[in-house]
Amino acid sequence: MGKEKGKFASIINIKNKKAWFDYELVDKYVAGLVLKGTEIKSIRMGKVTLTDGYCYFDNSEELYAKGIHISPYELGSFYNHESTRERKLLLNKKELKKLLAKKNEKGLTIVPIRLFVTDRGFAKLEIALAKGKKTHDKRDSIKEKDIKREMERIKY
Repeated sequence: MGKEKGKFASIINIKNKKAWFDYELVDKYVAGLVLKGTEIKSIRMGKVTLTDGYCYFDNSEELYAKGIHISPYELGSFYNHESTRERKLLLNKKELKKLLAKKNEKGLTIVPIRLFVTDRGFAKLEIALAKGKKTHDKRDSIKEKDIKREMERIKY
């Protein structure tokens, strides 16, 4: 018998396509999210926007995600959550220290690139240490994408 799928069989995989275009991704990490109220229900419905999101360290060396928009749950009452609140990210201390050290280098930032739900039902945020692209780098990315598309079209 094959592996049975649980009640979380529907795949939730929300990507930040703008981050791939605007940044050169250096290093990736997977972090847990501290959620409140009905946020997980909205995530399972796919009502999340990552495009304006970024991550920052507060004074006590904890990592927070800001600018991630999780829409209020439609069937929720007064227990509904605030849509753009800051959410704490859960990483181990070793990863946090490494991220903090690298982030202090010039021109590096931490951006969310993907939000997904695991088989056990936990929401995870994939974050990346990124370096901003210049305008000519973005044009090169568009050019490469067009060349790939043309090559695929010629194949078929």
